[in-house]
Amino acid sequence: MSQAILRTSRIQLVPLSDEHLEHEIELDGDPEVMRYLGDGRARTREEVEIFHRGRLAVANRVPGLGFWAGFVSGRFVGWWILEPPERADQGPAEGQAELGYRLLRRHWRRGLASEGARELIRHGFEDLGLTRIFAETMAVNTASRATMAAIGMQHIRTFHLEWDEPLPGSDLGEVEYAITRQQWLAHRAVGA
Repeated sequence: MSQAILRTSRIQLVPLSDEHLEHEIELDGDPEVMRYLGDGRARTREEVEIFHRGRLAVANRVPGLGFWAGFVSGRFVGWWILEPPERADQGPAEGQAELGYRLLRRHWRRGLASEGARELIRHGFEDLGLTRIFAETMAVNTASRATMAAIGMQHIRTFHLEWDEPLPGSDLGEVEYAITRQQWLAHRAVGA
């Protein structure tokens, strides 16, 4: 099963491909976008090219999962991801996926992150048969945490990872939010 093209009322989500590299370079080149990610700095073109190859490879690990480039009225706004868990503390890969999203700053605070994330959750549960979808961010990343809560995910845990060069706020840890298929179906049944 290859990645599907997905749509919301405003966003077209297409499987990430080489034609999206320049968009990724713009996105990862913004220090505000990268503030809570990696080492908290903008990435160079060469670094993004390496990450791009890794992002494309996600689609080969589990059928139907991967990265999607998002477009509104033909303009790139960011990317969304459903990928299998990678760390042992995230649980088994079977039946679950990690949700992520990253938007260009000029598209923040327009509801696009949650709109795209809701569609990936729907796709994961309805089309792919997943049983659990989770997301992680730094505890201090209040905007991303608000998005996770807005799409029906619940705070599961706060945990601490070891970092070579911790970002400001790392001492407060990382958070995991999640939603199960049963919770998602219950939300849909009551019109939430």
